[in-house]
Amino acid sequence: MSDRILLHNMVFQARHGYYDQEQVTPQRFEVDIELNFDLRPAGLEDDLEQTVDYAAVYEATRQIVESTTFRLLEALAEAISHEILAGFPIVGNVLVRVRKPEVSLGGPLDFAGVEIRRQR
Repeated sequence: MSDRILLHNMVFQARHGYYDQEQVTPQRFEVDIELNFDLRPAGLEDDLEQTVDYAAVYEATRQIVESTTFRLLEALAEAISHEILAGFPIVGNVLVRVRKPEVSLGGPLDFAGVEIRRQR
């Protein structure tokens, strides 16, 4: 399926990380979501009921990122993908990217991140 809804570079302040200090001090997290399913019915009918409300996906993502704490980016991405597949039955599969641009790894880099794809 080549149809996709894209939400790119959502930015949140949150407390995720392996080290205790990372769970105390908020950091910037960037999240991309790609939802894959047939968009034709919504496009032909111009009907929100036949697609996914972008605002609802944004809010579900924000809620997970900002209200929970994970040690691993992998766990955060997994929680987001699980919530999207559970909350939006029309979605066949979801790609979730999580980036942590303020990570300290001992040298310069743009970000550390993970990317996962999950399907029903």
